[in-house]
Amino acid sequence: MEKTNVCRILDQKKIKYEFYEYPHTDGVCVDGIEVAMLLDEDPNMVFKTLVTVSPSKHYYVCVVPVAHELDLKKCAKEFNEKSLEMIPVKELLNVTGYIRGGCSPIGMKKPYKTVMDITAKDYDNVIFSAGKIGYQVKMNPNDLSKLINIKFADIKKGN
Repeated sequence: MEKTNVCRILDQKKIKYEFYEYPHTDGVCVDGIEVAMLLDEDPNMVFKTLVTVSPSKHYYVCVVPVAHELDLKKCAKEFNEKSLEMIPVKELLNVTGYIRGGCSPIGMKKPYKTVMDITAKDYDNVIFSAGKIGYQVKMNPNDLSKLINIKFADIKKGN
């Protein structure tokens, strides 16, 4: 089992987590719903990490269930911005240190303001990328919020 930087950070901070590996092809992004199916988990408790940017070039991290879309208007309001857009994929590695499909809210190059969808609070544990395609971690969302100062809010489209 290959440990990722996310696992090393969690180990260092003595935060309890479970580590999962799922079948993948190196460098090929796997859809979040497919990841949930491969792990035999409820897609509502499996989250994706999305990075947004404001017109003034401030970056923000949004963590939503894989089965849902991010509501950029709701996110902009949470971050007190007039608008937000998704960061271009070609900028993701430079800004976060992660590639598409392996982006984790833990261990980014800089600590960006982060909001996680409020539905995470419905679960004792949530699952998200461990920082590489093919690897996920499962942990308590409250422990995650202590580690990276996450705010919880309704940021997905729909109800």
